[in-house]
Amino acid sequence: MSIPPPPGPQQPQDPYAAPTPPQGAYPQAPYGPQPYGPQGPGPYPPPPYGGPPYATWGQGYSPFTRPSPVNGVAIAALVLGVLCFLPAVGLILGIVALVQIRRRGERGKGMAVTGAVLSSVGLALWVLLLATNAGTDFWEGVKEGVAESSFSLDRGDCFDVPGPGFDEDVYDVNEVPCAGEHEGEVFAVVPVTGRDFPGDDRVTALAEDKCWTLRSAYAMDTWALGEDVDVYYLVPTADSWDWGDHEVTCVFASVDESGTLTGSLRSDASTLNADQVAFLNAMNAVDAVLDQEPQEYPEDDLAVNKDWAADVRDAFGEQAAALRAHSWPGTSATSVEALAAEMEDIGEDWGKAATARDVDRFYTYYDRGYESVDGKTTVTARKALGLATTPPVYDEESGGDGGGGSGRLDV
Repeated sequence: MSIPPPPGPQQPQDPYAAPTPPQGAYPQAPYGPQPYGPQGPGPYPPPPYGGPPYATWGQGYSPFTRPSPVNGVAIAALVLGVLCFLPAVGLILGIVALVQIRRRGERGKGMAVTGAVLSSVGLALWVLLLATNAGTDFWEGVKEGVAESSFSLDRGDCFDVPGPGFDEDVYDVNEVPCAGEHEGEVFAVVPVTGRDFPGDDRVTALAEDKCWTLRSAYAMDTWALGEDVDVYYLVPTADSWDWGDHEVTCVFASVDESGTLTGSLRSDASTLNADQVAFLNAMNAVDAVLDQEPQEYPEDDLAVNKDWAADVRDAFGEQAAALRAHSWPGTSATSVEALAAEMEDIGEDWGKAATARDVDRFYTYYDRGYESVDGKTTVTARKALGLATTPPVYDEESGGDGGGGSGRLDV
């Protein structure tokens, strides 16, 4: 765009020269014409055309002072010092950070010093723990806490197993109320002694012995368990032993893999009256001796079977006397007296088996002795006392040493 010249005589101008201001528009400098372009301070304003009046900030130049960066090693030293994790590393990083900050002019000296101090304190504590074996005790406590948090069951607890049901290995359980449906109910917890894991065979043998024996202490009325309930046990493994699992957990569960229990199976002094407890104590004492039947058949070892028969004879006589010694309420006295008399007769048959001269004679009195066990007289006495009246079904192929259908479940 061109600007029209002012009125008056014109002079030809160089097209590349700066325009000449109008006559009298600006005062003339006292020392001749001034060069074109911005000048220093003075009474003359800058020309109306040409470059900008002031220099601009060039690229890469900042009008303000920027803060120096924070040293990254100092941050790491502070984090390790606060967490007390790898205290030796935190101390080293703090020293390295101080050197870098001094050389580079970076920030973070306070963080480096704090991290180094905290790491020094942590390192001293670790040395103290190791010197006094407190670290070992602490680690053992951690392992016990892990074991208890993942598998902590007490006598009387009911639980479910995550997944389809019981398997050879159980890694966790969910405790649930016993009033509803559940997969297992704990009736005993047996500690396993020793510092080192005793081995799978010894742990299993302990579980089979103790769990089968202790079942009647929790469920005194074994008739109330029913045919679908059996004894199982949760035992530690070599791996879980290292994490503080040193217990055998004895459990009632359904023999059906997908079966469940409903309601508690507990029947002891906390749920029964004194007469029921006295009756069940006598009957369970006899059952305990019967459960000790030898593994050897009479034809293989007649002597050991005769010794056992003598123990059975004594048990029937002793418990018959115990029933007679108790004062029974109402009509139950007559039923219990009839049972006591029958038990004495049964004891006589077992006595004859104990003195048998040969295997055939032993079997004759052995069969007669078992015929009256859990018979009609027992059912009548139980009914009078308000106990379960359905006799359990025994596995004829099991026997000896409390052999039942118990099953091992590794924890």
